[in-house]
Formats: sequence, C-alpha cells, structure tokens
Amino acid sequence: MLYPARWTHRHLDLLAEAATTSAPVIAPASVPPILPSHDLWDLWPIQNEDGSTSVIGGQELWMALSAPAAAGHPEERHDQARIRLLARRDDEWKDLGNAFADGAAPGSREWSGSAVRRPDGTVSVYYTATGRRGEARPTYRQSVIEARAALIADDGRISLRPDAEHRELLRSDGRMYLPTEEGDGAPGLPVGEGDGAPGRIRAFRDPGWFRDPADGRDHLLVAASTAWQDGFTGAIALAEVRAGTWSLLPPLLVAEGINHELERPHVIVHDGRYYLFFSTQRHTFHPAGRAPTGLYGFAAPSLTGPYEPLNGSGLVIQNPARQPDQAYAWLVLPDLRVVSFANYRSCQGVDLRSAPAARARAGFGGTIAPMLKLSLDAMTTSVIPCG
Repeated sequence: MLYPARWTHRHLDLLAEAATTSAPVIAPASVPPILPSHDLWDLWPIQNEDGSTSVIGGQELWMALSAPAAAGHPEERHDQARIRLLARRDDEWKDLGNAFADGAAPGSREWSGSAVRRPDGTVSVYYTATGRRGEARPTYRQSVIEARAALIADDGRISLRPDAEHRELLRSDGRMYLPTEEGDGAPGLPVGEGDGAPGRIRAFRDPGWFRDPADGRDHLLVAASTAWQDGFTGAIALAEVRAGTWSLLPPLLVAEGINHELERPHVIVHDGRYYLFFSTQRHTFHPAGRAPTGLYGFAAPSLTGPYEPLNGSGLVIQNPARQPDQAYAWLVLPDLRVVSFANYRSCQGVDLRSAPAARARAGFGGTIAPMLKLSLDAMTTSVIPCG
C-alpha cells in the first residue's frame, strides 16, 4: 500500500537561506532571447528510454512552452501556450517550430509535460491539454495526453510528423484528486485567489515520464490537487501503465494546508536513491511568502517511498533574495544539470505578476536561464553554477 509523504510546516520551520541552496543572481546579458518574437518557458528534454537526453546529428532535442511575446501582460501567455521543438548544440539553442499542427491538440492550449524517444523512431509526448478545442474563452479543464509521432530528420530539419493521434491517458478521478472542470477559477480557494490564472486553479497537469530501473515499468508523475477541505491542496500523483492502460495510484506527496501547487514533478535515480523534485512559487504557500519560490525535493529508497525532505526542509534551490522571482520551472537531469527559464527580474522583491502590463513585460525574461548543477550527497544537496 502506498502512503503519501506529507510536507508540513514542521519541515518549513527548518528552512534557512544558505549559499548551498541559493542560485546566483542572473545577469540580464546572460539570458538573450532564443526566439525574440516568442516567450519560452517550462523546458524539458526529449529523453531516451534510459533517461538520457536524445541526440540527433550532435544536437540535443528539447521541448518548451511558447507563446507570441505580445505587448500584453506576460501572464497572458498561458492562454496561448503551444509546445515548441528546440535543438541544443554547444550551449547554442535553435528553434524548430511548433511540435504539433494547429488544432491537433484536444484542448485550447498545450501545457507542460515530458517526452521519450522510442526505439522504433517515434516520440511519445506526454503533455497537458487545457480547456477545450474551439472554446470562445479559456477554461481550465486539464487532462494528460499522449501524442506518439514519428521523428523526422531530413537535410538538417528536425520535426515530428503532423498526423500523430492525440490520446487522452488520464484525468483527475474526483475521489483521490479533485476534478479540474471549473470554468474560470477554483472553488474553495481563499478570497481573491480564484481568478483563473495558473497558481490559482486546481491542478492535474505536467506529466513527467519515468521508467523505474527496479522493474522496468513506466510511470507518470502529475501535479494534482487532493480532495481536501482546505484551499491549499497541492499533491504529486503517480500513475502506472499495465497492459497498455494507465491507472492512477495514491499520491507520492501531499502538501495539504501549506501549498496549493507542486508543479513539474520528476524523479531521477542517483546512488541508489530516488530523488523526487518539483517547483513551487512563494505566492502558493499558506500563508503567501511562507517559503521562497524554488526547486524542492524529497528522497526515498524506492519510487513509492518512504520519502523524506532533502536538507530537512525540502528546499533544494531558491531564487536569491535580491531577485525572488528570477527563474522558475527547474528540471533536474540525470547528470544533475538543472534547467529553468528566466522569469521576472524586479527591484526590491516586487511581485510583477500583478504589475501593469508594460512594467511586467519590461521585467519578464521569457527565455532559457543559465544552467546550474546539483551536488547530491544522500539527503543533502548543494547548487553549483555551471555557466
């Protein structure tokens, strides 16, 4: 029986700012836009089945969310998000265009996920379909989709075949996990927190693919919301596939009463331990600002636990106090490199999410942040800048 680990205020009481868990300040010159006409965020590699990053012609294959970098508020990008294909060679990034054809996804936009390259030359892209295709205004229904498409490499051009089927694998069950059918917000959240923006809605998104080396079985980790009475119901759901069918299991981790969303969950195995990582933001804690925006993590002897928080508190990487929102959506790779995107650069900790559009746009990075690297020593971590 799987019993979820609980992230509690007792753990957060151990949290202290330290050099080993603080990212360096990002210099604006170190984050030039990869695609000046578009915002890019929530980056992930196309993995091989052993977890390594897939390479074609000396180029690593990656995906990210993208939206036109219009004059409006950067937070509006979530309502136009598409998955984009990227290539990386020697720290240089190349845009390969939208991963899917227009209108192929079953939602009105495409949110984060993961991808794995199969031996037959196809790529399974696991992603979040949000809203409904053709809807007049954005809604927030979320479900986990697999699009399995042939990977094409022709005369240096890399793309996915546009005729892939987009198949729903999972949606929240309404029992272990709250449904995400609300139209414009999240009933049950505190006053002022139900305006429909990410961070203020129920979650069933960000599927992270993982093959357990202990038994060779495929799993998905999903950012979810538990069926709890409090508005702060963040959880990490686990799903497994048996005989070709995906089934939801009890959560690996719950943050009931302390945090509303545990985003982009993923697992790597290092020195015999299973490291479970996720990102969350300072405004989704209860109370807001209880802990910093950052990468958090737990570790266990097996995929199903028992999990304990890294560094006592769970904090692995936080943004520096001078720039509390400078980066987000960290992802730890098997070689312990850590990728993220440049978020808001502000003065004196001002939260630009709620600033006027022009001011927020001026401070928004919308591109790939400099990579970091982690050192893992059992239950203790430290962050290492790597250019």
